[in-house]
Amino acid sequence: MSDLIRLSAADLAAKLASGEVSSVEATKAHLDRIAAVDGAVHAFLHVNAEALETAADVDRRRAAGEELGPLAGVPIAVKDVLVTKGMPSTSGSRILEGWIPPYDATPVRKVREAGMVPLGKTNMDEFAMGSSTEHSAYGPTHNPWDLDRIPGGSGGGSAAAVAAFEAPLALGSDTGGSIRQPAHVTGTVGTKPTYGGVSRYGSIALASSLDQIGPVSRTVLDAALLHDVIAGHDPHDQTSIPDAWPSMAEAVRRADVSGLRIGVVKELDSDGFQAGVRQRFHESLELLAANGAEIVEVSAPNFEYAIAAYYLILPAEASSNLAKFDSVRFGLRVVPEGGGTVEEVMAATREAGFGPEVKRRIILGTYALSAGYYDAYYGSAQKVRTLVQQDFDAAFAKVDVLATPTAPTTAFKLGEKLHDPLSMYLNDVATIPANLAGVPGISVPAGLAPEDGLPVGIQFLAPAREDARLYNVGGALEALLVDRWGGPLLAQAPDLSTHELMATEEGVV
Repeated sequence: MSDLIRLSAADLAAKLASGEVSSVEATKAHLDRIAAVDGAVHAFLHVNAEALETAADVDRRRAAGEELGPLAGVPIAVKDVLVTKGMPSTSGSRILEGWIPPYDATPVRKVREAGMVPLGKTNMDEFAMGSSTEHSAYGPTHNPWDLDRIPGGSGGGSAAAVAAFEAPLALGSDTGGSIRQPAHVTGTVGTKPTYGGVSRYGSIALASSLDQIGPVSRTVLDAALLHDVIAGHDPHDQTSIPDAWPSMAEAVRRADVSGLRIGVVKELDSDGFQAGVRQRFHESLELLAANGAEIVEVSAPNFEYAIAAYYLILPAEASSNLAKFDSVRFGLRVVPEGGGTVEEVMAATREAGFGPEVKRRIILGTYALSAGYYDAYYGSAQKVRTLVQQDFDAAFAKVDVLATPTAPTTAFKLGEKLHDPLSMYLNDVATIPANLAGVPGISVPAGLAPEDGLPVGIQFLAPAREDARLYNVGGALEALLVDRWGGPLLAQAPDLSTHELMATEEGVV
């Protein structure tokens, strides 16, 4: 394994800037890693054939003395929910199989303008509906810590690519925890920015009032550096916040928790969480307290209703957003035998193109929005959403940030919960409230659960527009834990080299 792929994005960027390493060398090392292990991991749906050409262009610009961004030349993976000019963009669905967009999503455009090198598109649950990446139409992704376990979802491909050292950074999307929960189970870092802090233009919509694009990385500083690249106002996105944002990377570099008030949400610190998850959570809090933080218990009584509200709001918005996949304008088209009307072609296409989880949520959402049921279901869910937001307001009046375990358990076995949707939905119990309220959250590795040796994460939440607080506390805890562990958590991950001979191009197109 090349030493280059083990470097953090920040360290790799420093070597690129100094001329010690070229972008072509760094990109080739990651492409070689993808070729070696992705047959076993299946993090990627598509590998960018132009990656080395892009890297060579960055090297030429650097040699010519052009002033480049801090992450110029660093490779990056892109979740397949983001449209990419010249590369297939399927959102993990058969209904978009083979579709190549004519434009880049704004976050993708920004990473290209920053000189970063897209390696390809990562696997995901179809239209971001899922918590395990088992609902991808192209097969599941495997957790690099244990290939028989899930890598989280919906963004398991991005998290697995970073955890398997196939990419130093990745872009993800988070509708109810789809960046943070995969980070929790793969020992990586994942951030959901403030709603509107990063443009959603070009993100294939699931639930427009909940979706948010964010960074996936191996370190808090790396996440902050990528956050700085993709954040900012975008006139193409009507929900984009016009505020000027502080540097998230600087917040990590000056990390200090002295006097920081950290609220522990008692409703999300219960016996319903795996013992090892709670143990590492409380050990992390004790470490922060020993370094000057004040730990305060807070109550958020309406959080217990968040999942129920979410699974009415999300399907309702999804049923509307997915109506555009009608066989007429783009994507799959299935014509019934002997032809058919537009309505019959549309029905046949959606039947063939959508998977079971997508159909389940479209049906639920359409019902919740139907005449006679709107107020009883969707309207009531929006009222609960307001109560959740009020709980956050009350908590942040007492503390600077909130802390919870990121998810209730470590990674479960592939197939274990695939046919039990309610059990699957409960994976997001701790992450959903942030999406309902639009506040930012981050998941940072907290160690390995003693009972199974698998990664767990700790989640921090901050008030809207205060994303920098997350990077401050996350960076501080990371430094303390890495010092305690004697190195990063991913240094303890199994060596995937034994799978290199098994690797094939199956699933990588």
